Parts: sequence; C-alpha cells; structure tokens
Amino acid sequence: MGRHIWGKTVSTLVLAVAVAVVSGCSSSDEDAGKPGGKPSPNTLTVTKAITIFQAAVTQFDTDGGCLEKEPGTCWEQMQALMQPARDLRKAANAHKETGPEFWSEAYALMNTMEEGIAVGEDKGAPPGEATALTNRDDVLGSAHDLSDWLDQHPVT
Repeated sequence: MGRHIWGKTVSTLVLAVAVAVVSGCSSSDEDAGKPGGKPSPNTLTVTKAITIFQAAVTQFDTDGGCLEKEPGTCWEQMQALMQPARDLRKAANAHKETGPEFWSEAYALMNTMEEGIAVGEDKGAPPGEATALTNRDDVLGSAHDLSDWLDQHPVT
C-alpha cells in the first residue's frame, strides 16, 4: 500500500515538472539580467494607441455624446474612453523616443480622467446648473482635451 501512494506522489511531481518545462516556466538567473524597458508583445505602439484613443473619442462624438442629464446614463461611454486612455498611458511609458516631460500635459489629462472614473459611477449633470462640473467633465471633457493635445503634439 505504501508503494502505491509513493508512486502516485512521484508521478505527480514528475507531471508538475513536465508541465512547468513545457509551459516555459523558468526561474533562471538569465531572465533576471534582462532589461525591463522593452515593451511586451501585448503593449501597443504609441502611434497605434493614439489612433485607437482618438477613434474612441470620435466614436463617442459620432454616437451623439452624452445628452442625458440623469446619473448613470453615460457610464458606459465614460468607460469606453477610459480603457484606450489607459492603453495610451502604457504605450507612452514604453515610448523611448519621448520622455515623461513630453507627455506631462497628456499624463495630467489622463490623471484627471482616472480621478473622474474612480468615483465608480456616472454622477450625471446637475439639473439647472449648466456650469456645474461633475465627473463627466473629468472623463469626457479631459478625453477631448487629450485628443486635441495629441493633434497638437504629433509623435512619429
């Protein structure tokens, strides 16, 4: 009986090692010396990220924007602009030809968008107060400002 349990244990360990080798898991010291600045294959180029972000802003405008004043009616549109902005930030961080100083205004706009989305919901537009700011302005307004900034600061 003891040999049977020992055999199962050994075979399980052998299987685990085989799976780790086949799946490419490695803890070699060779990987530790590689520079971390190289973008992963999943990271968009900055040019592609800009194109996707600006397409999202254009789509928002083409779809009519956010006309409803009630809270919660524009949350999906806000999120649809936030994801490409996050991807743009990652691509900008990985872009070696420009540095953080170049992107500082863009980062400030992205930070404002993040603050607006961090509220966790669409707060709507206050009734009768056309000038009152809400998290819609933080996300939607800053997205448009960022798109304008990108037009004024082309990256090649």
